[in-house]
Amino acid sequence: MQFVCDPLWPVPSEILRLEHTEVHIWRASLNQSPTRINEFLGTLTSDEKVKANRFHSAKKRNQFIVAHGLFRVILGCYYINAAPEQLRFFYNSYGKPYIADELNKDKLKFNMSHSHGIVLYAFTSGREVGVDIEYIRPDIADEQIAERFFSQRELAELQSLPQEKQKKAFFYFWTCKEAYLKARGEGISLPLDSFEVSMIQGKPVALLSTKSGSQEISRWSILNLQLESGYIGVLVVEGNNQGNQDLRIFGQTLKTIS
Repeated sequence: MQFVCDPLWPVPSEILRLEHTEVHIWRASLNQSPTRINEFLGTLTSDEKVKANRFHSAKKRNQFIVAHGLFRVILGCYYINAAPEQLRFFYNSYGKPYIADELNKDKLKFNMSHSHGIVLYAFTSGREVGVDIEYIRPDIADEQIAERFFSQRELAELQSLPQEKQKKAFFYFWTCKEAYLKARGEGISLPLDSFEVSMIQGKPVALLSTKSGSQEISRWSILNLQLESGYIGVLVVEGNNQGNQDLRIFGQTLKTIS
């Protein structure tokens, strides 16, 4: 499998080995050639193929195949002796996938998110991680949704912004919350309004409060990702990124070619 790398983000070394202080982020297009889609299909398990075939839309079915097949290809790069089709996953009680400890000597943890033809993957060694990407759709960024899922403080912060900035800010809040839930590995079992994030202008985005207390706040770092116009991307990773001293973030922008 060949990749063309776009230097939008700094890239890791040629050997895909994760240090405990690193996060590797990969970005790719889900719109691939029929030849490439068939290659990715060959890496999927029978269960994944069944899930793919549940999509009535050919476009969505193909994007599912690319998202999961490419994930296997990249994950296999971190395991010298593992072909993509040989990788097997287990799932926690909330559905978050992981690799069994006996097969995961590097304690690799990972997460995936895709939206509107773009997919993000995040990999760490021994740190919980969540990533989320959202395509900005002004038609769904309405006040009723914000009132339902955001805390009162978040809603007040959102409404304090100029009208023309509120739609984009809505998606920043939403994406931060989704990435945090994915990092926690609890999915929608944790209500979106049970924790708060803040994006005060001129300050780093931060986890402001949770029902779990101050230790939970200091446990995580939240980072905005540089993406093309129209998309919001957020990484939430276990550990302190204050001053960029404890965590090093590497990004690799990828486009597969035939």
